[in-house]
Amino acid sequence: MTAETNEVKQTTKGADAVDEAIAQGIDFDGSPIPPAKLELYHKVMALEANRQRSGVSNTMRSRIVRIGAKHIPQAELDKMLIDAGFAPLKDKEAAFFYGGK
Repeated sequence: MTAETNEVKQTTKGADAVDEAIAQGIDFDGSPIPPAKLELYHKVMALEANRQRSGVSNTMRSRIVRIGAKHIPQAELDKMLIDAGFAPLKDKEAAFFYGGK
């Protein structure tokens, strides 16, 4: 295994790993990300960057739900949201994130 390949594997964890890989144009396995995929990604991200935000708390809650649902059981995440002062999971969120599990 080369140092370059090893370096790529070391950066596959954490919140910024995907952003770093996109910026380099290289996937975690060391293969180049096709230009058409990068172009579409940047186009959509530019649209998102120009979208008016509704507030930091709303965005925080959205991220907590979206990411937390991957790691935390539904009842536990719901309680954690309430305990932190956020609104509990909405029925549509529970169905979307937990319905198929």
